[in-house]
Amino acid sequence: MLAWLCVTLGVAFGSALLPLISIEIFLVGLAMQEPRIPWLALGAVVAIGQVSGKLFYYYGARGQLHLPHWLHRRRRADRPLTARKVRWQLRTKRFRGWVEALREKCHRHPRWMVGTYGVSSVLGLPPFMATSVLAGMVRMSLSAFVGAGLVGRFIRFSAVAASPALFAGWML
Repeated sequence: MLAWLCVTLGVAFGSALLPLISIEIFLVGLAMQEPRIPWLALGAVVAIGQVSGKLFYYYGARGQLHLPHWLHRRRRADRPLTARKVRWQLRTKRFRGWVEALREKCHRHPRWMVGTYGVSSVLGLPPFMATSVLAGMVRMSLSAFVGAGLVGRFIRFSAVAASPALFAGWML
C-alpha cells in the first residue's frame, strides 16, 4: 500500500508539471484496482503532489525561479524586427494590458485572488495551472497559496478517489 501511495505522489507531481498526464484517470484506475487503499489517503497524497508541483509555476511567475539559459528567448540586436513579429506584438498588446489590469486588481483585493485560487483548486475552473501562475504574478502569500491549494485539491481528489466505490455501491 505504501508503494502505491509513493507512485501516486510521483504521478501527481508529474501531472502538476506536465498537464498531459491525467491524475484523475490514474486515481480512478488505482481506486478500482486497489480498493483497500483509503480514499482519504489518496486524496491527501495527490493534493501534496499537485501543490508541490505547482510551486514551480508559482515561483517562476514571481521571478524567483530562473529558467535555464536555453529556454530564454533571444533576439539579436543586429536583426531588425520583422513585420510578422511587429504584428504579433500588436495582437498581444491587448492581452498584456488585460493581464496587467488583472494583476493590479489582485493587488488591490488580495482576498479575491485567494477565493479564485481556492475555487479553481476544487473545480478546476478557471484552470488550476493558470491561477497558480497568476497567484505568483500578483505575489500571493506562500501560506495562502499552499493552504488554499492543499484544501481544495484534497477535497477534489478525495471525491475522485471515492467515486468508484460510491458508484459500485450505487449500482448493486
